Amino acid sequence: MPLPFLTADRAFDAADDVALPFEDRDRWRRPYRPGPWRVGVAALWLLLASYVLFAAVIIALTGTVTEAAVVFGIALLIITGALRLLRMGVWVSARGLRQVGFLVTRTAPWEQVMAVRTVQQPVRWLGLPRTVQGQALRLVRRGRAAEDMPVLMTTRNADFLGRTAAFDRATDTVEAWAAEYARD
Repeated sequence: MPLPFLTADRAFDAADDVALPFEDRDRWRRPYRPGPWRVGVAALWLLLASYVLFAAVIIALTGTVTEAAVVFGIALLIITGALRLLRMGVWVSARGLRQVGFLVTRTAPWEQVMAVRTVQQPVRWLGLPRTVQGQALRLVRRGRAAEDMPVLMTTRNADFLGRTAAFDRATDTVEAWAAEYARD
């Protein structure tokens, strides 16, 4: 079974006519690999979940079933949070562009997309309130003001902190999808 998140950065033949080397363009895919910060935090959450699951087993053997069920539910919430954290990011398909957040997912059909641009601006560092200078990939939608342009990804988020080459590859790929599917 192929792992699509591992094929995002694969090299493809430059002589190919296609800028988007994917077989099934109707399937949602992230055009980059999750960053080490995101994977590291998710791994720590899963490690914490393993301890909580172990505690649930101990409580089930020595305590009441109700207490064990509550602790087991907490472990499931931690696991769900870790998996959702790994799923966060920008996804593309032939249907549109999707930005998956921790709690909210927004999808913009290609018919609503005018352009996807990389701009130099102050960006949030790892999603925290502190801002630093960096680059951001912004989505320009039809009928929206310039200040309503959502930031899709930045050089300082959990996927690209310290990985500017990966940010450049990811923005180039998203811009190629937008150039191919966005209608003027």
